[in-house]
Amino acid sequence: MADEEIVTATDEETEPALSVSAAMGLAKGALESVVVRLVGEVSEVNDKPGYKAVYFTVKDEKAALPCMMWMNRYQAAGVSLAVGALVEMTGRFSLYAAKGRMNFDVFSLTLAGEGQLRLQVANLARELEAMGLMAPERKRPLPAYPQTVGIVTSPRGSVIHDMLRTLRRRYPLAKVLVAGVPVEGPGAADAMVDGLAKVVFAGAELVLLGRGGGSFEDLMPFNDRRLARTIAACPVPVVTGIGHEPDTTIADLVADVRASTPTAAAEAVAPTRQETDARLAGLGQRLGRSMELKLTGAARSVERIAALSLFREPERLFDAEALALDDLSDRLGRALPDTLRENRHRVGLLGEALTRMLPSALDRSSGQVSTARARLVSRGATLTDRFAAPVLRDRGRLHSAGEHVTDRFRRSVAVNAARLHDLSPLTVIGRGFSIARTDEGAVVRSVDQVAPGASLMVAVGDGEIDCTVDRCRRIDAAVEDWRE
Repeated sequence: MADEEIVTATDEETEPALSVSAAMGLAKGALESVVVRLVGEVSEVNDKPGYKAVYFTVKDEKAALPCMMWMNRYQAAGVSLAVGALVEMTGRFSLYAAKGRMNFDVFSLTLAGEGQLRLQVANLARELEAMGLMAPERKRPLPAYPQTVGIVTSPRGSVIHDMLRTLRRRYPLAKVLVAGVPVEGPGAADAMVDGLAKVVFAGAELVLLGRGGGSFEDLMPFNDRRLARTIAACPVPVVTGIGHEPDTTIADLVADVRASTPTAAAEAVAPTRQETDARLAGLGQRLGRSMELKLTGAARSVERIAALSLFREPERLFDAEALALDDLSDRLGRALPDTLRENRHRVGLLGEALTRMLPSALDRSSGQVSTARARLVSRGATLTDRFAAPVLRDRGRLHSAGEHVTDRFRRSVAVNAARLHDLSPLTVIGRGFSIARTDEGAVVRSVDQVAPGASLMVAVGDGEIDCTVDRCRRIDAAVEDWRE
């Protein structure tokens, strides 16, 4: 082996040496003749504006390969490179002699395996975001103390047990509705849509949608378009707990609340006993302060009302009535003498009319009787005899009628006489009243008719009294003195 190496070295030394550029040209020709198709994960991307090409690096577990792709080819491929994407490329090796660097010149580029799925998910996410299904203002708050909680997940595995255990430990008052559905594989998305509809129809106030960890392909049912639209249109809030912390699906993006794990989702909807106790204590304190403020305000209102003059001097309630009563009494005192005077005058007029009417009524009846008698006498004895009986009868009737006529006037005269007697000043004086007259004989009706020092004659029931005026006072002043 050593001899062969010595001979080889000797042979090479006999050939002429190549320059660096010649050697690089020889290598460049050998590399560019090799066209291959390879798969790798993007670890670095350099796509700056103004560059003629896109530079990126792909790798696997043992090696890394720098790549470049002219911009026109990259735009025609329709793929957006991102770190972590799995890509499938076709191209050839290229050597940049000036720097001694080797690149892989990419002719075509597509996403491979999970990378293609990620592209589909990214396109769907952009579409749903443009529709507003991921807008923060669309997210609904969770009820603080839900009475019914719906769970949509696989009936097998640890997820359902973790959720139920968490709800039972933190919030045992909640009623739990479980819709057991497949969460991976064909038909899983449709099953979850049906499960969401069932728990909502059964009365769930919010829904937990979850599953355990898995690969990106395993989580693809949660990237379904129909499931995303169903979550966005759900009439109650939806909380997702899908996979582990780094995993994010379309369902997480459109849900009202996204939790990192299924257990965290259950914790998000279930308040702890300590939180409930603290909230109740806070509400109790607020209620106590509110009631205290209301009672204080009510006490102040009662004090203000009690301080009103209406309650300190209740007799003032009748001030208006008392003033009205005094006014009416004053008016009655002034109106009574005028009324008596008017009635006295009317009685006098009625008496005079009666005196004139009575004699004339009697004279009319007497004249009629005399005329009838003279006519009877002139008719002769025969006629008298013929009508003697009727005449006698009529005479008796005439006398009776005459007596009745006078009886009617006699009663009227008696009634008027009684009224005259009642209205007579002498009768009023006899009841304790008196009439004051001036020296000229005029009745004194007002304090304005006399002055201090004037002489008055006061008529009483059994005589007259001569008086001298010392002082004059109006009734209004007397009433004021009486009130004081």
